[in-house]
Amino acid sequence: MTDRRKKALFILGELNNDDLDWIIQKGKKEIIPPGATLIYEGRQIDALYIVLKGNLSVLIDPEGNKELAQISGGELVGEISFIDTRPPLATVKAIEETHVLAIPRRQLISKIQQDTGFASRFYYGISLCLSDRMRGTVRRLEYGRSIHDGDIEEEDVNPSVLDNLALAQAKFNWLMQNARG
Repeated sequence: MTDRRKKALFILGELNNDDLDWIIQKGKKEIIPPGATLIYEGRQIDALYIVLKGNLSVLIDPEGNKELAQISGGELVGEISFIDTRPPLATVKAIEETHVLAIPRRQLISKIQQDTGFASRFYYGISLCLSDRMRGTVRRLEYGRSIHDGDIEEEDVNPSVLDNLALAQAKFNWLMQNARG
């Protein structure tokens, strides 16, 4: 399978309906205008973002001129800084009007500390997301294959995870429809 998979689907595929309800209750839909910066390199961020629609550019170097990647609807932003609590290594700017669901960091940490089931599902989903990204990076660096970070080859993913991705797409669609501004 070589279609571009959305990283948020890895997490959403693991979360249950109560988890999604909590995300909708605590998350806030934000609209990022074209050219506006969502995340600044080196500055702490206070949320984990799910891109609902639109496109973002991930930029590195002091002037933010070198594009590392583009992020579109269904992708996560800020997950690495959420995991390791360090400032981001890149700047993220909107290419076009982009809608994100911002899940406040403090509330997410509190939920993780109080609800071990949620924590387990959430961190497993993050692990799948980061694992997929790492596999794509290794392929590009070591083998020179021209695949995108988000491309998944069927043999790379556990079949049960692949089955979850269809359900996760439905969950993402529900999240998009119910996100509050």
